[in-house]
Amino acid sequence: KLQSKILILTICAAGIGGTFQYGYNISIINAPTSYIQMFMNETWLERTGSPLESNMILLLWSFTVSAYPLGGLTGAVVAGPMAIMLGRKMSLLLNNVFVIVAAVLSGFSRMAKSFEMIMLSRFFTGVNAGVSMSIQPMYLAESAPKKLRGAVALTSASFTALGLVLGQVVGLRELLGGEESWPFLLASNVVPALIQLTALPWFPESPRYLLIDRGDEESCISALQKLRGNSDLSAELEEMLAEQAAVKGQRAKNPWELFQNRSLRWQLMSIVVLSSAMQLCGNDSMYFYAAYVFKEAGIPQDKIPYVVIGTGSCELITSVTCNMIIDYAGRRPLLLGGYILMAVWAIVFMVALSQQTQISWMPYLSMACIFAYILSFGIGPAGVTGVLPTEVFDQMSRPAAYMICGSLLWFNLFLVGTAFPFIVKSLAHFCYIPFLVVCICTALYVGFFLPETKGKSFLEISEEFKKRNFRAPTRAGFYKGPEEIKSTTL
Repeated sequence: KLQSKILILTICAAGIGGTFQYGYNISIINAPTSYIQMFMNETWLERTGSPLESNMILLLWSFTVSAYPLGGLTGAVVAGPMAIMLGRKMSLLLNNVFVIVAAVLSGFSRMAKSFEMIMLSRFFTGVNAGVSMSIQPMYLAESAPKKLRGAVALTSASFTALGLVLGQVVGLRELLGGEESWPFLLASNVVPALIQLTALPWFPESPRYLLIDRGDEESCISALQKLRGNSDLSAELEEMLAEQAAVKGQRAKNPWELFQNRSLRWQLMSIVVLSSAMQLCGNDSMYFYAAYVFKEAGIPQDKIPYVVIGTGSCELITSVTCNMIIDYAGRRPLLLGGYILMAVWAIVFMVALSQQTQISWMPYLSMACIFAYILSFGIGPAGVTGVLPTEVFDQMSRPAAYMICGSLLWFNLFLVGTAFPFIVKSLAHFCYIPFLVVCICTALYVGFFLPETKGKSFLEISEEFKKRNFRAPTRAGFYKGPEEIKSTTL
């Protein structure tokens, strides 16, 4: 069908310059680590005549790495106002400017003999990822039909995983990971940006944004017709108009207003818990451990990069699988299953690490654990977490919710990246205990407090949360006066 083709192409056009960049830019920085550190040293030697001390190189390198989550945090904060003022599609298009600037900076850094340009380029790359991680799931979930909403918004996670794998592949020595070609590797993120700039303008803006934020019913109908073809739009339009009536006279909320609003208490708690857990569950730290564990398992040093590609592919396979089953299985079972399995693997992994030298087959068990942990993360937490803010907040609160979500995500990424080496140092083989606690607590929260949102309209979901936020009042405070009467007539 033509309309499903248009929806699929919209997903691809938004994804390639969106969350794909997040995964891609996380993984391309790993391959040229030693070359960039050498470049920093040589540049410093040329400037001052004395080489850098090793701990100074390490400090400069950690600045370079942490510039990325810092940029991401900035991007997450500006994403909300951008989505409201410019619209979802226009924000995604403008967002490519950051990557193009970053690619120019890193591409010419060696020629200009300036490692500061690399740091700056990582910051701009982070801003781009921060904006797209917030706006892309919002744009796609608002453009998707109700029965496919979960699967469509979840493609964001699949594009992240695809970016991770492609970044690992392009970073191989045979391609762009060599000593001569690392500036091209860092600048290669301009390619997806150019693809998005040529493709996305042909596709419609989010119909919900056009109707509810802009009040432009005509454009909304034409966008819906493009996305749905000739199918009957009346039910979907009616639902949107009901939502428009529900938020009539309101303006887009600011993040701090969400904290003050009692009617959003449980929604806010849910996204705070889940977006913090997504980074604090230790999945990214598994990649940190991968090379060490593979070496212990007896894989030759020069073959390790190829095995590491296997870990990225794991996440890709599961997020695509999750895409297919999310609208059948529902959000809760996937989150619950994912976190429970991760808790189990964390325990096995710590036991395997502590027995690594005593028992000959233990390195293989810890290797299996790495794959199992990443698979469990991919099946639920990786994708579902990004879908929830779209589903549990109304149109006026959604951009602010994504700002909170994104800020937490990037802050925690920064936190884990900074703290993990120290955790390893102090807890050695039992470094996964903090992550284990996070997984268990999150699983308990999802099990007891998170309602299912599968197949429900945005209004039905808000009604369900309303019941939780306003539990039945006590008898003494039952009569509320005129307000009560007003709502009954309604």
